[in-house]
Amino acid sequence: MSFTIAHITDPHLSPAPMPGFADLRLKRVMGFINWKRGRARLNDMGMLARLVADLRAQRPDHVAVTGDLVNIGMPAEFHRAALWMRTLGEPANVSFVPGNHDAYVRASMPLLEATFAPWTAGDAPRGEATYPYLRIRGEIAIIGLSSAVPTGPLMATGRLGKRQLEAFAGLLGETGAKGLARLVLIHHPPIAGATPLLRGLSDAPAFGRIVRDRGAEAILHGHTHQQAVRSLPSRAARTVGGAVPVIGAPSAAASARDPRYRAAYHLVSLVRDGDRWRVSVRARGLAPESAAIGEREALRV
Repeated sequence: MSFTIAHITDPHLSPAPMPGFADLRLKRVMGFINWKRGRARLNDMGMLARLVADLRAQRPDHVAVTGDLVNIGMPAEFHRAALWMRTLGEPANVSFVPGNHDAYVRASMPLLEATFAPWTAGDAPRGEATYPYLRIRGEIAIIGLSSAVPTGPLMATGRLGKRQLEAFAGLLGETGAKGLARLVLIHHPPIAGATPLLRGLSDAPAFGRIVRDRGAEAILHGHTHQQAVRSLPSRAARTVGGAVPVIGAPSAAASARDPRYRAAYHLVSLVRDGDRWRVSVRARGLAPESAAIGEREALRV
């Protein structure tokens, strides 16, 4: 059995709207200024549309979106984000987890939950909490986590919290006992030291202990806007090689010069190999020296 999931992240759909009087928050104002000074020149929405068309043409089995669709958490941004999510496919075939920009201020949280409900609906109700959710597709258990919490100005930290971590551990155990490959979606990289100060996942050590004890077969994240492959040790992972690959993709809208940050999406394949799973990753996106979109490198996992 093989399963391919397209992983796309951090498009920061542009332009960011200027906050009105009713939406004024210090963090929003600072975020708008930062967007004008930086991301406004870096983000290319026309290129992003071509990237999505290329993704659709690859006909993946599923699409994962690991957050930061908006910039400063304004209502108009969430409306635009929902329309963009529809371009990726039907909600049953597309899964979403939020990023810190989606939870930019506390006032954004109701809009965040309502906007993305079709793409975070699990296969079975889990009480009042949306996260973690579980979507089983064939022999793949897709587990979505939310590390998105409102923070103060100049901060971009994430947190899962005790309740979500406990539920996550339970889902890993349940799905692992069924022999499913466990594919975890999260915005912040769940490895201590993977991000600068005030930008990381505060409970990354607890996440790592759960994965060590319960296992997983792949973890996909965004946030760093950088192509990266790391790993977490686990005695319970059923991957060829034994470790759990932790895979980050660049911002899908970034027309950066550095190939590590240049817009791309990943095609992550899980192939059953006896009682284990072989994980491989290909990148497709902007070519290093042109505006063409096509095959990039295969990542070493």
